[in-house]
Amino acid sequence: MRERGIGRFVGIGIYSVPQASRLTGIPPRSIRRWMLGYDYTSRGTRNRMPPAVRGQLPRLGGVPALSFLDLQEVRCLHAFRSHGVSWHTLRLASEQARKIVGRDHPFSTGRFRDDGRRILTTVAKDSGDLALEDIVTNQLGFEKVLRDFLKGLEFVEDQAARWFPTKDRRVVIDPARSFGQPVVITEGVPTLVLSKAFKAERSLERAAEWYRVEVDSVKAAVAFEQRLQLAA
Repeated sequence: MRERGIGRFVGIGIYSVPQASRLTGIPPRSIRRWMLGYDYTSRGTRNRMPPAVRGQLPRLGGVPALSFLDLQEVRCLHAFRSHGVSWHTLRLASEQARKIVGRDHPFSTGRFRDDGRRILTTVAKDSGDLALEDIVTNQLGFEKVLRDFLKGLEFVEDQAARWFPTKDRRVVIDPARSFGQPVVITEGVPTLVLSKAFKAERSLERAAEWYRVEVDSVKAAVAFEQRLQLAA
């Protein structure tokens, strides 16, 4: 029973909210808003804002979790939010994109990568969100917003399949490997494991020997984990 439960996440990836925040640099509160929705008060009335992302995973032990595609949707939404687009507009954009693209995770598709500006133009006009209007009416502005999101992201059959979060591409986040945890690409060992081995051994060579990986893989893992720690 336990193995069948774990097997559900093979090829999907699984991340807690703190893990997702650590990997993306997005505040946990923002991730929870995208995934769970939130309450707000307007003119003395309590209102509910629905989630913007249709999560693939159930709550695990009562705790929300994200899949690899959920993670990429949140990254894309956060990119627009960082440029001043409102929460309300982005939720509408997500709904509209799902209808046009025909998938639950539209921002994680090649269709949005190639045609996202047109997809969001109607949303910008209907919502009256000046920030989104400024983005979609300026091709260079739109490309700038998507640049960081698309950097290192690879697509297979028109869907985001893996993410290389470092320039040297020695680390990969792939839902088909180690449940989507970051691993060194050559040997597939989690970066956190190699980083902890280095801290314990105080030697790149001994850590590499212990896990039978290249020394460069240990270097890449340590550098990646240090970068995450500094960004936290």
